[in-house]
Amino acid sequence: MNPMTVRAAGLLLGHLADRVFGDPRRFHPVAGFGRTAALLERHWYADSRARGVGYVLVLVGGATLAAVGAQRRARHPVARTLLTAGVTWAVLGGRSLEREATTVHRLLDSGDIDGARQRLRHLVGRDTTTLTPPEIARAVIESVAENTSDAVVTPYFWGAVAGVPGLVAHRAANTLDAMVGHHNQRYENFGWAAARFDDLLSLPGARVSGALTVAAGHDRRAALAAWRRDAHRHPSPNAGVIEACFAGALGLQLGGINTYYGDRREHRALMGDGRHPAVADIPETGRLARTVARSAVLTAAAVCLARGRRAAG
Repeated sequence: MNPMTVRAAGLLLGHLADRVFGDPRRFHPVAGFGRTAALLERHWYADSRARGVGYVLVLVGGATLAAVGAQRRARHPVARTLLTAGVTWAVLGGRSLEREATTVHRLLDSGDIDGARQRLRHLVGRDTTTLTPPEIARAVIESVAENTSDAVVTPYFWGAVAGVPGLVAHRAANTLDAMVGHHNQRYENFGWAAARFDDLLSLPGARVSGALTVAAGHDRRAALAAWRRDAHRHPSPNAGVIEACFAGALGLQLGGINTYYGDRREHRALMGDGRHPAVADIPETGRLARTVARSAVLTAAAVCLARGRRAAG
C-alpha cells in the first residue's frame, strides 16, 4: 500500500477515535511528556534564553527522534496505519475541548455561575473568579476557537506534511509553550524559545484554520473581513487569525479586557463587527468547531492521497 494512503487512513482513524473517545483516560503520552518536561525544568532552569533553547532542543528533538524511529520500525502498512492513528488520537484535543465547553454551558444554563467559573479554568488561563455569564461565554468561545487551530487543525497539517514525527513535534512544542511560554518573571527568558518555536510551527496551521473557518461559517464575508482587519492586532500571530474568523463567522465581537492571576490586565483588540457573546452562542461555536475539524481531516487526507498519486505517477 502506498505510504501516503497509509498516512491518510491513519489520520482518519485517529480523528474517529478522538470523536468517539476523547483524550485517552489513562497513560496519556502527552501527560507523560509533560511530567518529563517538568522534571527536566527543575534541574535545567535558569533565567536565560540560552537555557530555554537547550530545553526545547532536548525535549522536542528527543520526542521527534523517537517518533522517527517508531515510524521506521512500523514497516507493515497495517502497523504504520495503527501507529499514525494512535499518535493522531493522542495529540488531538477536539472532543475533549467540546466536552469542556458543553459542561460550562450546562452549568450556566442551570444557574450555577460559580461552578461555571471553576470549570472554565480547564479552558483558559485568565482569572475567572468575577466573570459574568456573558464574559464566561466570551472566554469559552475564544478558547474553542484558539484550540480548534492549535489542537485540531495544526496537528492534521503536520500529520499530512510529515507523518508521525510531524504530529509529535508539534504537540511537544505546543505542550512546552503551555508550560513555560508565559510572560512573567520566571519564564520571560527561559520560556522565550518554547513560545517562539510553537508560534513558528503553528503559523501555517493557523492560516489553514482561518481558511476553513471562512468556508464553514454562516457569514463568509464577515469572517474574511475580520481576518484581514483584526487578526494582526491580537498579541498572538496565530490565535488572532482563528479568533477573528470565528468572530466574523458567528456574527460576534470577541476581545476586550482579560485579567490574569497576579492582577495582570491585558486589553485584547476587538475582533468582528457583531454583538457581544451570550451564553446561547456556546453550542453554535461547538458546531462550527466540529465542522472545521471535519474539513481539516478530510483536507489532510486528500493532500496525502494526492501526494501518493503524484509519487506513483
